[in-house]
Amino acid sequence: MAARGLEGSGGFEVTVLTEEAHLPYDRVALSKALLSDVDLTLGEAEMWDTPGVTLKTGAKAVRLDSGARVVHTEDGGEHPYDELVLATGSSAARLPIAGADKSYVYRTLEDVWFLRAEIARLAEDLGRTPAVAVIGGGLLGIEAAAGAQSLGAEAAIIDGSPWPMNRQLDEGAGQALTRLIGAKGFTMHGGVFPSEIVADETGAVTGVLMADERVIPADLVVVAIGVRPRDELVRAAVDEAGAAGENGSATFEVGPRGGVVIDETCATGVDGVWAIGEVASFGGMCLGLVAPANTMAEIVADRLHGGEATFPGFDTATKLKLSGVDVASFGDAFAQEPGALEIVYADPARGVYQKVVTTDDARTLLGGIFVGDATPYLSLRPLLGRELPAEPGAFLSAAGGGDAPETELPDDAILCSCNNVAAGTLRDAVNACGTCEGKDPVQDVAGLKACTRAGTQCGSCVPMIKKLLEAELTKSGVTVSKALCEHISLSRQELFDAIRVLELTSFEDIMSRYGTGSGCDICKPTIASILASQHSAYVLDAGRGTLQDTNDRALANMQKDGTYSVVPRIPGGEITPEKLGVIAAVAQKYNLYTKITGGQRIDMFGARLEQLPEIWKELIDAGMESGQAYGKSLRTVKSCVGSTWCRYGQQDSVGMAIQLELRYRGLRSPHKLKLGVSGCARECAEARGKDVGVIATADGWNLYVGGNGGATPAHAQLLAKDLDDETLIKYIDRYFMYYIRTADRLQRTARWQEELDGGLEHVRQVVVEDSLGIAEDLEAAMAKHVDNYEDEWAATLADPERLRRFRSFVNAPDALDDSIVHVAERDQIRPATEREKVSLGASIPVRPSAAPSALSEGV
Repeated sequence: MAARGLEGSGGFEVTVLTEEAHLPYDRVALSKALLSDVDLTLGEAEMWDTPGVTLKTGAKAVRLDSGARVVHTEDGGEHPYDELVLATGSSAARLPIAGADKSYVYRTLEDVWFLRAEIARLAEDLGRTPAVAVIGGGLLGIEAAAGAQSLGAEAAIIDGSPWPMNRQLDEGAGQALTRLIGAKGFTMHGGVFPSEIVADETGAVTGVLMADERVIPADLVVVAIGVRPRDELVRAAVDEAGAAGENGSATFEVGPRGGVVIDETCATGVDGVWAIGEVASFGGMCLGLVAPANTMAEIVADRLHGGEATFPGFDTATKLKLSGVDVASFGDAFAQEPGALEIVYADPARGVYQKVVTTDDARTLLGGIFVGDATPYLSLRPLLGRELPAEPGAFLSAAGGGDAPETELPDDAILCSCNNVAAGTLRDAVNACGTCEGKDPVQDVAGLKACTRAGTQCGSCVPMIKKLLEAELTKSGVTVSKALCEHISLSRQELFDAIRVLELTSFEDIMSRYGTGSGCDICKPTIASILASQHSAYVLDAGRGTLQDTNDRALANMQKDGTYSVVPRIPGGEITPEKLGVIAAVAQKYNLYTKITGGQRIDMFGARLEQLPEIWKELIDAGMESGQAYGKSLRTVKSCVGSTWCRYGQQDSVGMAIQLELRYRGLRSPHKLKLGVSGCARECAEARGKDVGVIATADGWNLYVGGNGGATPAHAQLLAKDLDDETLIKYIDRYFMYYIRTADRLQRTARWQEELDGGLEHVRQVVVEDSLGIAEDLEAAMAKHVDNYEDEWAATLADPERLRRFRSFVNAPDALDDSIVHVAERDQIRPATEREKVSLGASIPVRPSAAPSALSEGV
């Protein structure tokens, strides 16, 4: 409604009533909240400040008077309406078995927050790894089990069906998924229903009694068997109104499986009342999927604005988000269409199953199932119901037939099913055909996301979005160049490899081979970073000083007033009282503003350039060093107090954080790097918001990669679990070096990982499985960095020539007189002459030898 404009004829006032206390959030991503604190708010929070939009949280609707057109809320409020949209969703289904009151569900933020805290409590109270049984082998059940496992629990999945996800997968695919789940450490109990949740005399859960009299041990039971439409408002209204047609009034119709019946316009049987999402029953079905819910929302908004959109039916495409398990299902996956053909490739030993379903002439795509390798899903999903551009078997990538055939999607093909965005809409945005009115053509993936909302929900369509973008740019005559800049035609990755193979060490040699001109503020710092990454040499030597950004040249961060900040390294956040005292004394001596940073460091602001060496010396004499807070390099490794002090701590997070920070300090990279180490699943170090996050379990360390803050925050994803110290460090070595070698300039790990072909799974294959055979080379490169590390502050202080850089003026090496007032028209600061450069060895400004008399008057 807000996107279409609320002014209209007479204008709209939109009020949203929500039972929960939060801003509306993304339930599709609920499993992320099980692992750490994460903001799941849907859309932009600023939308609720839009004139004409009112959000009332904690306002549970308890009665609907459709005759008077008023909604009554539990707090006694009365909310009149002209048009009412029921979006009450669904509630988690419960089991009708003995002991069901001792189980928990997985539906709201409060549910997952409780489960997270409860698993941590059980681990502490029991003194062992808690056992969690998840009843339900569907999408949500598997994700719940994966989340519990990531929190350090042993997870078992119980399902009455013979194989998991039986509503989306056939038997062959189900068997492949069962094998993959087993390889992830889950225990799968299928084909038998639970009959009771068993507890001891204290009321504590001990297991689940099955119909075949087995007892599956469990300390915690989570039920994820599906959802039920929250149609109680409608049912109560029907009861109140009496039989349909009584008193001549229309009434609601409840579907055979619950929910309020809607027509193709999403209207109910009562004038002025619409229904969308899981509470809406269409064709006798209520589905808990995000894509049809979003489509219904679009239709109602269109209708209220005078449009004629209709609901085409349910899109049942599903993609499993369980880390390391690739599963997708869409369309007529079970080949129920008369005459449907099934083209199948199966490799049970590998846990791979691929099936394409077509019409009997093998030409029109009807659906498909992919387990173990869902690569074809991205290109096939938008072609549903269309003629395939090649033989169906060509799309079975696991069969070894090579890449799927290239095809151009029709404009009306839905590329992003979550937000119902067609390929044509994306093309319009790229070609400035009205999608983003008043804006320039979109030429990057981030711009397409912002303009069209494609790829902003589950994210599975992002690779296809990128492919379409590059194709459209090429057709428009825009060269899709990976060149670093106008002076160097190679990409950063290609340039990195060339410098490494040829062992080039100077900017001049690199430019003579691969560049033109004298370089720019893009290629110069990039080359400087690449050289620093490969050689760990002092960044300002051998002509590299002129290549650096301002901060790197000063080995400190320039602030907006022209002064600099100083951040000494405090590995893992651990510091002695003596060192704290030195920092305090330095801050007082130089009148510096101090602040504790978000990365557990102390930042001192307001130092002048010529003061930096003096400040560094006092810090270094106290045993501290540069924190490299000025470079595109390792910034911090944040930690909690871990097992040393915390009663929940399972490993020494402080010790590990210190070890990691000392290992990777000074490591130059395409963008800044931050790490976090948490001593338990309570995640006090916010490790999953870092480029590399390490979380302790009872059996070792879980390694997460690809998280970061910034303009587009991302949570790190699980790469490997239950690692010992040596393996953990080995994997981080490989991950960082692979990122440094292959990422684009200024590309964060999250975006790099997202844009890799294969994403996280590709990273896992390279880092954990050594699929490219480069693991030893990556480890050796990191070892070289560790061996050659030198503190840049200390290196500067040890060399008088290097110190010359840290002067405000070449002929005034001492501190400036603070009483001098600069007048722009008279006190001109000029470049050094050639003679001064030779005699003083510097190329920095020169202050006039005598200040004009007017300065003393404060002019």
